[in-house]
Amino acid sequence: MALGLLRRRRSRGGPDAAPDFSLPLPAGAGAYGCEIVDPMGQPLGGAEVTVTALDSHRVVARGTTDPYGLFMATLPPGSYSVMTVAEGLTPARSNVDIAAGAVIPPARIALLPARRLELPPSGTWLFDPPHTAIRFIAKHVGMAHVHGRFTRFTGGIRIAPDMGDSQVSVRIDASSITTGNKTRDNHLRSADFLDVEHYPYIDFASTRFVYRGGSKWTLNGTLTMHGTSRSVGLDTTYLGTVNGGYEQELRCAALAKAELHREDFTLNWRSMLARGIAVVGPTVQLELDVQAMYRTHGTPTPPE
Repeated sequence: MALGLLRRRRSRGGPDAAPDFSLPLPAGAGAYGCEIVDPMGQPLGGAEVTVTALDSHRVVARGTTDPYGLFMATLPPGSYSVMTVAEGLTPARSNVDIAAGAVIPPARIALLPARRLELPPSGTWLFDPPHTAIRFIAKHVGMAHVHGRFTRFTGGIRIAPDMGDSQVSVRIDASSITTGNKTRDNHLRSADFLDVEHYPYIDFASTRFVYRGGSKWTLNGTLTMHGTSRSVGLDTTYLGTVNGGYEQELRCAALAKAELHREDFTLNWRSMLARGIAVVGPTVQLELDVQAMYRTHGTPTPPE
């Protein structure tokens, strides 16, 4: 459902009174509104709100709060689950019943600080390739998206006593790129794109971990591809540690994402378009889904 037109008013009780909403309702519809605040009680703009029908489990409304922390949607009558998510804070979920022609009083939802997961012990952690994925999504010019991955890589994490001083390094075999289409993969390996004959590796070396709250970090570092190095920041979510795997070894996991611009690495898409080559758009979404094993004398070797 489309988000309804929202107008925010304060009651005569003063500036600290709860907001009042007014909007025209389609015939047979009701309305839901909420005000999202942070742990200090301040309006939280940019929080993600998702409304899901309880009977069908279908998402019927989704959006972000405005700069005043407000969200509103018109909905068919029924029962719904409302999930609110904001970076560095604990998600909040509640249920609400919507009746035709009714605008229920706006809910004030205060998000709490996210629980910080215990960080991995200091030491060296090695990527486990069978349980690690390096994926990308690129826009096919004028069409759909291209999904791909790299199948050969090595990497590790050195966890320092101060997490901010920890280091990550990754080396990717550029020729291992695969998108499920042999002709396209060969073209991506050619001089038009990765030019794997002259630049066989893609390397990332971190410079700093920056804590952003909850389980969120920014991993700053240098990415070298196609003979060009650029500073990048990976939005990283730490997923915790667990004993498991081949021999119940200690593992940690994280998910990291970044948007890359191909022209930053001298992959000139405009030149290729002028030559009639329309394969991949100017930006690429990169995602690393990592499991790493704590290195000891008994750490098992991952199978081929």
